[in-house]
Amino acid sequence: MNHVHINDTTLRDGEQAAGIVFSAAEKIAIASLMDAIGIPELEVGIPAMGGSEAEAITTIVQKGLKTALLGWNRAVRSDIEASIACGLQRVHISIPVSDIQIKAKFQGKTNLVWERLRDSLNFALDKGLFVSVGAEDASRADESFLLEVAQFAQNLGASRFRFCDTVGILDPLTTAQKVGKLVKSLNIPIEMHTHNDFGLATANALAGLQAGATSVNTTVNGLGERAGNAALEEMIMALKRLYQVELGVETARLRQLSQLVIQASGIALPPWKAIVGDNIFAHESGIHAHGVLQNPQTYEPFSPDEVGWKRRLVVGKHSGRHLLTNLLSQHGIRLNHEESQVVLDSVRHLSVQMKRSLTVEELLDVVSNRSMSHGIV
Repeated sequence: MNHVHINDTTLRDGEQAAGIVFSAAEKIAIASLMDAIGIPELEVGIPAMGGSEAEAITTIVQKGLKTALLGWNRAVRSDIEASIACGLQRVHISIPVSDIQIKAKFQGKTNLVWERLRDSLNFALDKGLFVSVGAEDASRADESFLLEVAQFAQNLGASRFRFCDTVGILDPLTTAQKVGKLVKSLNIPIEMHTHNDFGLATANALAGLQAGATSVNTTVNGLGERAGNAALEEMIMALKRLYQVELGVETARLRQLSQLVIQASGIALPPWKAIVGDNIFAHESGIHAHGVLQNPQTYEPFSPDEVGWKRRLVVGKHSGRHLLTNLLSQHGIRLNHEESQVVLDSVRHLSVQMKRSLTVEELLDVVSNRSMSHGIV
C-alpha cells in the first residue's frame, strides 16, 4: 500500500457520464490543476474520437505537464495511431474478457481477443509506447481465461494490467480474492478500475490495493458512467488517513478541484458527499455541535483544512443552547439562560416551518424580533 499510483480518468470515464461534455478549455484547466496538486497520471481521453477531443488532448500534451498522460484505445491499430498523432507516449488498450462482452463485440469469437490484443499491443510497443492493457468486464470473466489474457499481455510486453469491474458488481471480499490471484501470477503492476453501481467503488478499489494491486483509476467527485467510479478525493484521503499512505498530493486543494469539476460538468454534489461535500464539516445537532466546540475530533475524522474546506456550525431544528450562544457570541450578542431558550424555541419553530436550517442573517433577525417583543437586550 506504500507504493500506490493514482491514474485519474476524470477526462475520459468521468466525461462519459450521461449528459457530461467538457469543453477543450475545461479539460485543459482540470488537467492543469490535477498536475499542480500532484496527481501522477491522467487518462486524458479517447484520441480516436478525433475533432475537439483530439485537439484538447494535443493541447494538454503540449503544455508540458509533469503528470504522465495516457490515451484510451480499443485494441485497434487506428486508435493507437490517433493517440500517437496527439503526441501521447502512453496508451491504454482495452479488450473484452467476459463472455457477454466478447459476444457483443466480437460475435463470440474468442480468437479475436488474442489476435486484436497481440496486433495492437505489438504495434504500440514497436512505436516505443508505454502500454497498459485493460480487461473489460474482468469481474464477470472466467477466472482462468482472465489469467490467460493477463499473462499473454505481460508476455507480449505490457507494462500494466487493469482489472475492470465494469458494471460494479463486486464486493470488497470478492474483489480481494479475484485480484489476489492475479497478483500472485503476474510480475507487472495491476490497476483497479471500479464502478459504483452498488455504492462500493471506493471500497472495492481499496480491497484490490490491499490484495496487491498498486495502481488505481479514479475520477473527481466519483463522476463516471451510470453510478460513477471510485472518487479521487475519497481514495486519496482514505489512503492517507486509514492506511497512513502519503501520495504526495496537495490535499488542501481537493475541494478546489471538486468545485472546478462541478462547474465544468454542471453536476452539483449531494451535500453529504464524502470529503468535499458541503455538509461534511457542517454541524447542527446539539450534541454534535457541543462536542465539536469542545474538541473537533469528537465528530470529525480529520481537519477541514486538510481538504481545503471549513467547519460550519448551523442552527436549526436539532440545535442546542451551546451552539446558539456560541454563534451569537461571534456577533457580540450575549443572552442569559431564559433569553437563549426563547430564541432557541423560535429557531426550532422557524426551522420546522422552512424545512431547513437558518442562515446567520435569519438567526439575527430572530434575535432582533424577540428583543423587541420580549425585551431581550
